[in-house]
Amino acid sequence: MHEIRDKLRHERAHLHEKSKRGFLHFLFGRSTLILLLLAAQVFLLIGLFARWQFSAYAYGLSYVLSAFMAVYLLNRPMNATSRQTWLILILLLPVLGTLLYIYVDMDIGHRLVRGRLEQIGKETDGLLPRQERLMEAVRIAEPELHSLANYTLRVGGFPIYTDTHVDYFPQGEDKFPALLEALERAEKFIFMEYFIIDEGYMWGSVLEILARKARQGVDVRVLYDGTCAVFRLPYRYPEKLRAMGIQCKMFSPIHPLVSTHYNNRDHRKIVVVDGHTAFTGGINLADEYINRKEVYGHWKDTAIMLRGPAVRSFTLMFLQMWHVTEWKVEYAPYLSAPIPPAPPEPGFVLPYGDNPFDDERVGEAIYLDIINRAERYVHIMTPYLIIDGEMTCALTLAAKRGVDVKLILPHIPDKKSAFSLAYTHYRELLRAGVQIFEYTPGFVHAKVFVSDDEKAVVGTINLDYRSLYLHFECAAYLFQMPVIDDIERDFHSTLKRCQQVTLESMKHDRLYRKVLGPLLKLFAPLM
Repeated sequence: MHEIRDKLRHERAHLHEKSKRGFLHFLFGRSTLILLLLAAQVFLLIGLFARWQFSAYAYGLSYVLSAFMAVYLLNRPMNATSRQTWLILILLLPVLGTLLYIYVDMDIGHRLVRGRLEQIGKETDGLLPRQERLMEAVRIAEPELHSLANYTLRVGGFPIYTDTHVDYFPQGEDKFPALLEALERAEKFIFMEYFIIDEGYMWGSVLEILARKARQGVDVRVLYDGTCAVFRLPYRYPEKLRAMGIQCKMFSPIHPLVSTHYNNRDHRKIVVVDGHTAFTGGINLADEYINRKEVYGHWKDTAIMLRGPAVRSFTLMFLQMWHVTEWKVEYAPYLSAPIPPAPPEPGFVLPYGDNPFDDERVGEAIYLDIINRAERYVHIMTPYLIIDGEMTCALTLAAKRGVDVKLILPHIPDKKSAFSLAYTHYRELLRAGVQIFEYTPGFVHAKVFVSDDEKAVVGTINLDYRSLYLHFECAAYLFQMPVIDDIERDFHSTLKRCQQVTLESMKHDRLYRKVLGPLLKLFAPLM
């Protein structure tokens, strides 16, 4: 009886938590602003009809405004899908659609951040080795890899590395003990940057080590995204960590409808220990990521651990974000830390980050490079599929070329809106020959690309507008490394627990998904 009562109490608490998070996502999301402006437009039209003598002039002015904005948008450099969304919105709601565009385009709240990041980019340019000899060798032996490495070096200062050992973790439960072990070995510094930190077993275990290491004189720094202050942690939580001797910052605390800055979240997951060991991937510091707590069925996620010189790129990424709000800058002591030899391993590692303020979509560019160069297969795991025309064209063209294109997505969604938007892309992809599978035990949060047994990406970058356009992201591109076999093996293992989506099965899908997706697609780039 007690077990049943405890189970019911747990289920009620779980439902309450999901409901609360859903409400807060709605309150603090851009969708709220869009809905408010739609409501304002309706009231404006009612007012115009009530004062009919002014309506002709108002409508005339709105048509002129619509025409002007259409010409303006058609001549602005922007993603075609975003342009289409803005054009439709402004043509439907000329006045308030224009106001919304001005609001977003003005970048209220993050012009200072953009300027600071540009300054940091200049300060850190050249701190990582440019690897001229290695690049020349790669140019001769692997021209395809050389062109990609040259791109990341040019636009972000991210070099290519060898002599780095990489381990792959197919579940959060696999990464967690390795993370604790690495933290226990720290002697000089620990850097942690996460999108989500939540109190519970996972974070509690990590925090106990961090506090102990701080008392031992280790430089411990924690940076987490400001959305945690709404959904996960108390607003003054950094003060609690500072009292333990841990340096802590919250990136961009959010306030509803104040500025566009809150859309540019720090979605990265980075751990660096002593400059020689690093972790990245989709796994945050919350109990659902290690399946200690169930929220959307079984949580499928992945991560990698790097040991060797490639860790320096992740060290620099962390320091660049840390110094956004700090002017006392020190890079050299952390980037020149000695790196003990890792187990010898062939192949190349290319860590990289994506910055929403530099007008360079590095994450999408690397994904497109993998898809467009694929010869035999491209296998993808992603929690979301909210993609633009360019990505859709690349996936469908690859399938039509005869490439085996397979996508694994969630079967149990964390957001019904995102789940419904993914549905709107299924039909076009399936007709082109792309195979789509949904993970029946629960939710896929992994962000994995693997292709042709020789290249892979594991990181934080989803296939949606937020990751590809708005968020700070990171990942590691792997080329001809033994760990790629482990990633491909995990893909096939996960595939066995999936159900395939077909054009026939789509006829029996839930009504809300069929209706909600097409309606939301109009505003997908704004959500």
